[in-house]
Amino acid sequence: MFLISAFVFLIPVLCLAFLGLRFYTHMLQLSSYQFQGYFRFLKSSWKKVAIHIIFLVLFVLAFSTTGYASMALPIIMMLAMLAIFIGLIISYLPRQAKKKFVVTDRVKRLFVTYVILTVLIFVLSCLFVNGIISGKDEYGDVIIVVGIIIGAAVYVAALPFIPALANLINKPIENRINQGFIDDAVRILKEHENLRIIGITGSYGKTSVKYYLTTLLSEGFRVLMTPESYNTPMGIVRTIREHMQPTHEIFVCEMGARHLHDIKEITDFVHPDDGIVTSIGYQHLETFHSLENIISTKYELLDAVDAKEKSEGGKVPGKHLKFVNGDNEIIRKNMKYPDAITYGLSEGCDYRASDVKVTGAGTTFTVTSPSGETGEFSTKLVGRHNVENIVGAIAAANSLGIPMTKLRMAVRRLAGVPHRLELTRHGNVSILDDAYNSNPNGAKVALETLGLFEDSVKILVTPGMVELGEKEDEYNKAFGAQAAMVCDYIILVGDKNSASIKSGALEAGFSAEKIFEKSTFTEASAFMYELDAGREKVILLENDLPDNYK
Repeated sequence: MFLISAFVFLIPVLCLAFLGLRFYTHMLQLSSYQFQGYFRFLKSSWKKVAIHIIFLVLFVLAFSTTGYASMALPIIMMLAMLAIFIGLIISYLPRQAKKKFVVTDRVKRLFVTYVILTVLIFVLSCLFVNGIISGKDEYGDVIIVVGIIIGAAVYVAALPFIPALANLINKPIENRINQGFIDDAVRILKEHENLRIIGITGSYGKTSVKYYLTTLLSEGFRVLMTPESYNTPMGIVRTIREHMQPTHEIFVCEMGARHLHDIKEITDFVHPDDGIVTSIGYQHLETFHSLENIISTKYELLDAVDAKEKSEGGKVPGKHLKFVNGDNEIIRKNMKYPDAITYGLSEGCDYRASDVKVTGAGTTFTVTSPSGETGEFSTKLVGRHNVENIVGAIAAANSLGIPMTKLRMAVRRLAGVPHRLELTRHGNVSILDDAYNSNPNGAKVALETLGLFEDSVKILVTPGMVELGEKEDEYNKAFGAQAAMVCDYIILVGDKNSASIKSGALEAGFSAEKIFEKSTFTEASAFMYELDAGREKVILLENDLPDNYK
């Protein structure tokens, strides 16, 4: 009976284990299974992690004081442990997430490893107790019961770290599985002998240019692009394996990077024919550590294009093309390839947009090509950044043989990219959805776009920018100052960067009464509609942090 009671005691512990492991696995998934991102989340959630450790400390103190004349102290500690236990279970109950937890094959393999680790922790605890009470066979049941109790306390304390340990244990298996998928993608690409591969990377603008270029190239080719924000090695591999067809003539491949040499990891199996660098800026400094590393990594795309041209001995001059944003200051100062085709709105760009005019119907502009040919373009999209990205797409499409006359019609059809300054209207409220943006330049551009809406009440809703390393406070403070020059109201979400943004806005002379702070985006979303502005409202949603940012 004593032994049965011990196993019954395990049921709530296993419930906590399941709920907690599900929660932390979700955070690991949102961190792309990267240890740095996961431990950054644990650091930001240190209070919850500390509660797990406090549970073990209380357990040790409760047992060490048992047997004293007064049982009051251990009883109080046990009650505190029970309160913590119940509180943890409630905190880990599944809630609506911005990005849902997906039970992939990788997650299933992690849970198999969790089971093995769980059994191991309890077995080791029983062996530990057995070592203390060795040689006393009559205490066999006691050894198991005490071992289970000690194992449960250790398990509760270690819970937040178990996913990281399991991820480390599974890493060789995952690498082997991923390599098999990569090899299959390489095989598919080799079977498409005449397929032209265009790589696109940049600190910002790469997804927009990808969408625009695919639309423009579709005027003359069968084009496949990596969908949505599929820009990691395995996202690209999945696109190739699931969507590549024999009829495709061009593959437009977005390449993302958060660490040094991330782009090279992709180009080593994709082998792009052409490359477009849309921008270089201060993004993901937390993982890149320096601007020099960002520059080096972004140029890995053009390095791969150059290497492919040299491997072919330059048999066809101009076969492999490099494109760079000539408006980007960092690119201009670090122009690694003089033969790269430049695009933008600045003087000297090979493909240059001029006479940019914004109206209620959208934007009109003129593009001049290197040959001197000009074309008048119009789009329903607004903002200088959209013109810049469209010109980049025009430069690549025109260089690959699509005439300006065809491109004019295609540009008119361009639609906004989801969550990248996507403009929608709800009654007398216009929403500028820039939820996917999280870099200083992009945030500045978003505010500039918001400023284009005259005679409207301008509202900013933002949690700020992340992954900017030591400069995070500095950039968010500058963001607040920029917002003060444009906005009528500022709604801050969460507490990660709210203080920095608020400080910047107040120092720039913004009224404290027009700054509101909300805990979640749901609260901010409801409040932004409630604001009685008296006029039409334009709301900029600048960045929307996933659940692993606290």
